[in-house]
Amino acid sequence: MILSTLLSLTPLLQDQLPIRPGLGISGTPTVELAFNRLYDTTDLYGHFDSLVAAWPELFSGETIGTSVGGRELRVYTLNDPASGEPGTKPAMWIDANVHGNEVQGGETILYLAWYVLESRGSNERIDDLLANVTFYMCPSVNPDGRDHWFAAANGASSSRSGISPIDSDQDGLFDEDPTNDLDGDGHVGQMRKYTPGEGTHRLNPDDPRIMEFVGRRAPRGPGDWIMLGSEGIDDDGDGRKNEDGVGGYDMNRSWPSSWQPGHVQFGAGPYPLYWPETRAVADFLMAHPEVAAVQSFHNSGGMILRGPGDSGFGNYPGADLRVYDQLGEEGEKMLPFYNYWVIWSDLYTVFGGFVNWAYEGLGIIAFTNEQWTDDRISPDDRLDDETSARHWFSDQLLMGAGFKDWKPYDHPLYGEVEIGGFVKDLGRVPPAFMIEEESHRNAMFCLIHAEATPRVEIEVARVEEIGGGVFAVDVKFENTRAIPTRTARASQRKIGLPDQITFAGESIEVLAVGERTDRFQPEELDLDEGADPSRIARERGLFDGEPLELRYFVRGSGAFTVAFQSEKAGTHTVTGDLAQ
Repeated sequence: MILSTLLSLTPLLQDQLPIRPGLGISGTPTVELAFNRLYDTTDLYGHFDSLVAAWPELFSGETIGTSVGGRELRVYTLNDPASGEPGTKPAMWIDANVHGNEVQGGETILYLAWYVLESRGSNERIDDLLANVTFYMCPSVNPDGRDHWFAAANGASSSRSGISPIDSDQDGLFDEDPTNDLDGDGHVGQMRKYTPGEGTHRLNPDDPRIMEFVGRRAPRGPGDWIMLGSEGIDDDGDGRKNEDGVGGYDMNRSWPSSWQPGHVQFGAGPYPLYWPETRAVADFLMAHPEVAAVQSFHNSGGMILRGPGDSGFGNYPGADLRVYDQLGEEGEKMLPFYNYWVIWSDLYTVFGGFVNWAYEGLGIIAFTNEQWTDDRISPDDRLDDETSARHWFSDQLLMGAGFKDWKPYDHPLYGEVEIGGFVKDLGRVPPAFMIEEESHRNAMFCLIHAEATPRVEIEVARVEEIGGGVFAVDVKFENTRAIPTRTARASQRKIGLPDQITFAGESIEVLAVGERTDRFQPEELDLDEGADPSRIARERGLFDGEPLELRYFVRGSGAFTVAFQSEKAGTHTVTGDLAQ
């Protein structure tokens, strides 16, 4: 009877609990989503649409273009209209899946949208974010490559490109020699051949699945096996295999920043923004100057990356680097085994990269997260060999499902070979039981980034009559968040519109305005020399910890309004009265 009573109370208790995603005890969510699997484009969009149906006043979707293969390129907008329409406050752009096989960022964005929507009303920080920030979410920049990775036989690193036919091997044909799933298991594995005493590899004595390179010379060589690369045949009969697969372009090498042609940077295309997907994203961002933060999700390696992408660019301004460092170092704490790195110096040179253009071309603080790292397999330093650790992980935590054992195959060119290796969804993406954790941690990094978008406060500090009907009005402007209203890069390159400060009153004439630049000598002013002192255009943005103090000299009477208008921070006003 007691058990029966407790069971009958369970639904009631669940209904009474607040919705607090991320905690173990929480009420029943409005929309139940599974974050223990990855989704193709149709299913991914379907889950986003279920959130639109549940919260139509907060969440909406639109198509901003189509891929080479004709698939929709969707952007979902998360915004609370009670605090202003999109465009009236700072915004954050988040995208994923620029490379077809780098899929889990789409699930991370889905998790972020779901988490924010479910948390509304029960989490004050989420409510504050929704009141002050708009989110633009593009879950898949490369839906063609994504679906090809899901539907076709691939390895972990194939289907990176989109599907536009490219003559990768310069033989006049297109996509005629892809990898082949010779054994029909749905994965593109590796091939090895037994060549006693004439090989470059040997079997690991403790685990014969592992191939150890020994070379052909003493002291360790020769070996008994040779590795023949990815599973496949010479489809076009040119003596090489797998050299002209599907597609062959790279949308993360096609952006205007430090762009280089294909013979310098593979996959760049004939000119910047050539691919329709990149052009659609660029057009969207150019039409939304309120975007003050950018996050792009890739995989893998466990990295939080910022530009520059090449050494020739030089250094970013110190004021902006302080913002990058603050966010990047916080991200390292939030994401175990992730490193905050500079692309060109810590990883490799990238010409034409997206986040480089977002900052260098648009003046937006932008990161790329390379999601998932094999370091997450186990913190035990006894598993220091990557291949051995991956086998241990597959054997002990996946019951062996992550590896296809070596099996014989009669190859038309190489004769008797063996095919085997790790499956395509082990290595670059997290296993099912860790997808939600990776999604949550990376989503929270996005929210920390969004919380750092500029927020301006204005205070009329003093109104003083100085004689002859003239008043001095002191106004203080302060940005309370880490990201400035205009980055130093935007100021230096005059990207976008300068911040605008106006002073207006029906019966008030603004005679002059000056900035207090020395807090120890407040009587000193740097007078604005513009033609209209009631309207100031300010190239330098407001930085956290660097308030702007203006003294206005005005004649007249009555009420006045001071407004601060910024592309990245929206419009903020304060009122006062000369009689106060």
